[in-house]
Amino acid sequence: MPTVKLTPANLEKATEGRVLVISGAGLSADSGLQTFRGAGGLWRNCDPMTLATPEAFARDPKLVWEWYLWRRTEAAKAAPSAAHKALARLVTHSRDSLIVTQNVDDLHERAGSPPEKLVHVHGDLFLNRCQHCDYTARDPINQADLPPRCPKCPRGLLRPGVIWFGEMLNLAVLGRIENFIGRGDCGLVVVVGTTATFAYIVDWALRAKGASGLLLEINPEQTPLSELADVVYRERAINILPRLLGS
Repeated sequence: MPTVKLTPANLEKATEGRVLVISGAGLSADSGLQTFRGAGGLWRNCDPMTLATPEAFARDPKLVWEWYLWRRTEAAKAAPSAAHKALARLVTHSRDSLIVTQNVDDLHERAGSPPEKLVHVHGDLFLNRCQHCDYTARDPINQADLPPRCPKCPRGLLRPGVIWFGEMLNLAVLGRIENFIGRGDCGLVVVVGTTATFAYIVDWALRAKGASGLLLEINPEQTPLSELADVVYRERAINILPRLLGS
């Protein structure tokens, strides 16, 4: 059970050390984006969980692209919340810090988080990449010409640059996370807006905390990490982080 009473003094002490932030869909929900598994997450009577797979793309790439173009439009309309901005200030001023986000939107970047202190573990919603070659780009996709073809290789289809269910995580991204954790214990680990259902989220949080760090969870719901955290806030990030870290 959480046992630490968070005070301005011990929070300040924790932020003087290394800082790891792990963020999930609940953080983007504060900007108006639907959570992936949320009750409002249906589109054209399709379950998003059935669209975010290689099998769905092979079966109907046009339908999958229509969904992802809709998601891009929704993400582009959203604005970073005060919680995104508080986290951006935290990692900007920390001597050694990293945000590991499960979100594929660009709200962390638009809030001011430095790119060198940010990794997208589940990919990038706005990136297009070829299925058959190394081509990647952020060029706009023409809604009238779906599915889009790769301009570099004759038989390649472009796909969204996200990690689908059943696919391996990007090894370069994993390497950045492992290198960061391997450099030593963090004074502060913040896990915000994620259900922590993937075992690697819990693993990263606990290993980064090490023997002496402060593990803070912010989530309205109980998660597998809750019993292991030092401090738990059962509230939305937008109601807590600006107050904790400065609005």
